[in-house]
Amino acid sequence: MTGRRIAMWSGPMNIATPLMRSFGNRPDTTVWDEPLYAYFLLATGAAHPGAAEIIRSHESDWRKVVPRILADVPNGKAIHYLKLTSTHMLAEVDRGWLDQVTHVFLIRSPREVLPSLTLVLPRPHLQDTGLPQLVDIFLHVWQKTGRPPAVIDSKDVLLDPPGVLRRLCEALEIPFSEAMLSWPAGPRPTDGVWAKHWYQHVLKSTTFEPYRPRHDTIPESLNSVLYKADELYHQLRGHRLEK
Repeated sequence: MTGRRIAMWSGPMNIATPLMRSFGNRPDTTVWDEPLYAYFLLATGAAHPGAAEIIRSHESDWRKVVPRILADVPNGKAIHYLKLTSTHMLAEVDRGWLDQVTHVFLIRSPREVLPSLTLVLPRPHLQDTGLPQLVDIFLHVWQKTGRPPAVIDSKDVLLDPPGVLRRLCEALEIPFSEAMLSWPAGPRPTDGVWAKHWYQHVLKSTTFEPYRPRHDTIPESLNSVLYKADELYHQLRGHRLEK
């Protein structure tokens, strides 16, 4: 097993795809877009756009995905960047592989996530935010390694991409690359077939957009979800890399 594997975990409605573009533009890095997505769709029957095509086009057996994650980094690169959504890490997936990769946790305030999430799920549950799963994986990694893994906040990244990415690279013990700050517009061969459903905005992007605060009103019916999600978010935020 040669090379480094960086597992970038996040919940939904974050800047995970721009961050994948950032790392994918490094000359020493290849990326893998949502290795567990097809498995998640097959296992849960979730009614996501293009689900049948995703299951047909990508590996849907986690037992076959994990060996590929742990194999030599493709294309002779030094780093394999894994874009992973925490909700895809279902209970039946064996966690042994987590101890063989380097983890980073990308978080975003639930007060900014929930307004976007309700456009897809009108009545989201706490699990739909991905935060319980993020905390669970974070604590697993901490227990196994003896130290908390790196955490970055999307707001910090958008406010200061060079500063936060430099600090992240330092934490990961990899060299920072200016190539991480901008990238060509358009699709990538590494994009999942779901890109046509989810990546319309990112496909036009060439850099991180400036941070814009959200002031959406969150329905009172979601107060309980927001309260619990906010607790979990701040639990992780307490370990974030400073700007």
